Amino acid sequence: MSTTPPAAPTRRHPPTAAELRTDVWLAVGLLVGAVISSWLGQVAGFFGDETPGLGWALVYSAGVTMPLALRRRHPEIVLIIVAIAFFAGATFHIPDLYVGQVSLFVAMYTVGAWVDDRRRATVVRVVVVVAMFVWLLVTMFQTATDPSGDGPSTAGAFSPMAAYMVIQFVINVFYFGGAYYLGDRAYATALAWTALEERTAELERERELTAAQAVALDRVRIARELHDVVAHHVSAMGVQAGAARMVLERDPAAARTALGGVEASARSALEELRQLLETLRTPDAAAAPADSTVRLSALADIVAHANDNGLPTTFTVIGEPVEPSELAQVNLYRIAQEALTNARRHAGPGAIADVRLRYDADAVELEITNTGRVRADRPGLGLVGMRERAAASGGTLEAGPRPRGGFIVRARIPLRAAVPA
Repeated sequence: MSTTPPAAPTRRHPPTAAELRTDVWLAVGLLVGAVISSWLGQVAGFFGDETPGLGWALVYSAGVTMPLALRRRHPEIVLIIVAIAFFAGATFHIPDLYVGQVSLFVAMYTVGAWVDDRRRATVVRVVVVVAMFVWLLVTMFQTATDPSGDGPSTAGAFSPMAAYMVIQFVINVFYFGGAYYLGDRAYATALAWTALEERTAELERERELTAAQAVALDRVRIARELHDVVAHHVSAMGVQAGAARMVLERDPAAARTALGGVEASARSALEELRQLLETLRTPDAAAAPADSTVRLSALADIVAHANDNGLPTTFTVIGEPVEPSELAQVNLYRIAQEALTNARRHAGPGAIADVRLRYDADAVELEITNTGRVRADRPGLGLVGMRERAAASGGTLEAGPRPRGGFIVRARIPLRAAVPA
């Protein structure tokens, strides 16, 4: 499993269908606003007799707003078209004072936010900004040299004309600078979100792989323990068969009893092997440690260990004890061990636990409850292993938060050929 994080993305996600529809509605809304603004400006007489007819205002409104419907598909072309329409409208005195500026700002912002080729995005925006300031200088020069004298006065150390020019330059610096900066920031944020999504997907794949590996390792451990269980039956069969051979001639009844024990052990071993083949699909592993076989009689040791490690735990046996199969005892022991380990790890300070072993006529039930807090995230791998163990013995396992607080794990495994303990 690779632990190297994925490289940072160099491209943002393409626009979604919802974003493209939003662009269309934005263009339509700005078009309506531009038409209304131009009409009201014409009524107000912003430019007097120099105001073109309403037909030209409609052409200007369409040119400065409708390209925005394609702003995420072709941002550079849209910016150039909107900028040309805006310059033309200002030059020929279209009486729209605000909507065109909004459209130009949105177009420039979009180039910064959506063009993956950052060099091209920079060049296009710089060209538009330079053209804008050149156009501004030209119009300022024409106003200052207008022989009619209708413009602001140029008299004085800091004339009204000079103040007007300074205001225009300052406003445009903040206007284009804001569009440039916000576009770049939006692009950087989009890249960061893309990187986060890719990393999240990678971590999810790694988590699934880790879970699969953990389950496989737990199955191998079950197989190792089953090795000892089967060895127990086989060794018992060998002893009983030897005893039957020795007394076969002088005590046929004893030999018959011994052979019956051999038969019972063989049936039990075959049943446990069948359960193994149904639940385990991993290759056989190496021999297990000598102490890998554990039994229900050792549950008291687990409880004592929990008490010694800060989790007050009680242990109760309910019903007439019988002895389940070796496999069932191993799996119930491991379930209790894992459940108490989880309680110590997650329940928090002040938690207490209770272990109850119930014997019914046809099943043995192990219930582990604890008080304290419950994990809010997804179930851990320990629960997966406990369910695997319960299934390996032909039983079921329930695990989850209790209605009155805390957590409960309940495993129920049927008894087969059980004998009195």
